[in-house]
Amino acid sequence: MNDIDEQQQLPSQDASSDAQTSELSPLEEEGEIAADYIEELLDTADIDGDIDIEVRDGRTYVSVVAEDGDDSPLRELVGENGETVEALQELARLSVLSATQRRSRLILDIAGHRDERASELREMAQDAVAKVESEGGSVHLPPLSPYERKIVHDAVADAGLVSESEGDGAGRHIVVSAAQ
Repeated sequence: MNDIDEQQQLPSQDASSDAQTSELSPLEEEGEIAADYIEELLDTADIDGDIDIEVRDGRTYVSVVAEDGDDSPLRELVGENGETVEALQELARLSVLSATQRRSRLILDIAGHRDERASELREMAQDAVAKVESEGGSVHLPPLSPYERKIVHDAVADAGLVSESEGDGAGRHIVVSAAQ
């Protein structure tokens, strides 16, 4: 095939790729782009993992789980206190922004870290609720990410109390108090 034939072939291949992408919802497209990015990262690091994409509650969730049940290599990608998975999530969001020109709110989970963290956060919320109910006043929780704050706000609301976010940037935290 000569250069002219190759150039004529490329637009039709791009068109079929665009047609396939346009059949996806924007959230599904985010998931596919982020999954491709994470898959390349796993390949580069020579780490095995299966990638699952789920769209729920207006958000895209991309999960990486161990193929063989041994998630210890994946745990390295979680990092201490989830710092590495947070950074990887931001990189995946940037890959989506670069490809779509749209900001993404996708959530990246590796080796079940987000589920474990959500349980810890609900327990933290319940402890704060119990303290407010027994002692009155308000309870200030440590700084949390926006996603983590949402989990805590939901848990506090389910318990019938009130929560508010206070502070700015990395110091933004939740204050739990009795309903007025």
